[in-house]
Amino acid sequence: MASGATLDNIKDLREKTGAGVMNCKRALDEANGDVAKAEEILKELGLASAAQKAHRETREGLVESYIHAGGRLGALVEVSCETDFVARTDEMKVLAHDLAMQVAAMPSTTYVDKEAIADDDDRPPEEVSLLEQPFIKDPSKVVRDVVQETIAKVGENIRIRRFARFALGE
Repeated sequence: MASGATLDNIKDLREKTGAGVMNCKRALDEANGDVAKAEEILKELGLASAAQKAHRETREGLVESYIHAGGRLGALVEVSCETDFVARTDEMKVLAHDLAMQVAAMPSTTYVDKEAIADDDDRPPEEVSLLEQPFIKDPSKVVRDVVQETIAKVGENIRIRRFARFALGE
């Protein structure tokens, strides 16, 4: 193996990122064995890869629901991808479930992305746009980052089509 890519480093990086073995090896070689730096390299590659896939059509996907304990609050989210194969993967199911939880947890969420915000809506995008909100499971990320990471893992374009939040009495 080359300079910094040991089997243990490759295995560790692969578990953390979900990237392929060869991509992990190349990133570790470029980072001279620094796993944290290699993670950043893979993240940049994943974002570039996701940007290339953004124009691809998404006709498959799934609808996920989340009902909060007590049954007084719930959410539905429609998440689309390119193939039914990816729609059935654990990565896609986890993403859809996390997005439904996000919608349930954030009552002011009105729009999927900031481009859809109405001109007369003066609220900040990170409050009303699902993709711009801090992710409830890791506030150091925004929801858009979580979607981009999943795109990089599954190798297909993913779109949030629509969502609805239901709460008793609202």
